[in-house]
Amino acid sequence: MARADLDKQPRDVRRMFDAVARRYDLTNDILSLGQDRRWRREVIRAVAPRPGEIVLDLAAGTGTSSQPFADAGAVVVPTDFSLGMLKVGKQGRPALPFTAGDGTRLPYRDATFDAVTISFGLRNIVDPLAGLRELRRVTKPGGRIVVCEFSHPVWKPFRTVYVEYLMRALPPVARAVSSSPDAYVYLAESIRAWPDQAGLADLLTEAGWSSPTWKNLSGGIVSLHKASAV
Repeated sequence: MARADLDKQPRDVRRMFDAVARRYDLTNDILSLGQDRRWRREVIRAVAPRPGEIVLDLAAGTGTSSQPFADAGAVVVPTDFSLGMLKVGKQGRPALPFTAGDGTRLPYRDATFDAVTISFGLRNIVDPLAGLRELRRVTKPGGRIVVCEFSHPVWKPFRTVYVEYLMRALPPVARAVSSSPDAYVYLAESIRAWPDQAGLADLLTEAGWSSPTWKNLSGGIVSLHKASAV
């Protein structure tokens, strides 16, 4: 497991993810009612990896999101700022080249990857715009980015119910199943404060990506943004 400079990432956030690493995948599956599996499949379809392509999976955590790229024949590089997550991932998937790295200062050369992707991790980068620019830097000309992130439900009545779930129901459920329930209070607050679908598309454009589009999943609870490095 390689390690890179992580000084720019706040230590308290890193410690939080280190603490939830052991039961992270199980907790996500329970809290999302199994929808996280569908969302990961949609990411793979959007990236459409081809054999031999080099794919960066940023905020890869334990590598659950990375393994399908390897199964498709791509060379995937799972990268995360949490050493705890990477340790758990390496134990379960020793063949993957887990690498520790700060999302705003990636340990890779310019134009290294055919595709880059980040799922549910852009909110946790200290400067999301800088993170998107850094992903643009390491992407080959003509390459692509796919961002899977929590967003804003498109139906207003459901949006109200969703926010109530995030702020009131999610933390108690997390206390029952997670090894670090306080992390999910942070999760709920960060989701509520995150830009909507159009706002994230604008952020991609500002970071230098071209022609961003998005697809709503689960009624807009999650959005899948795609753009190109033209």
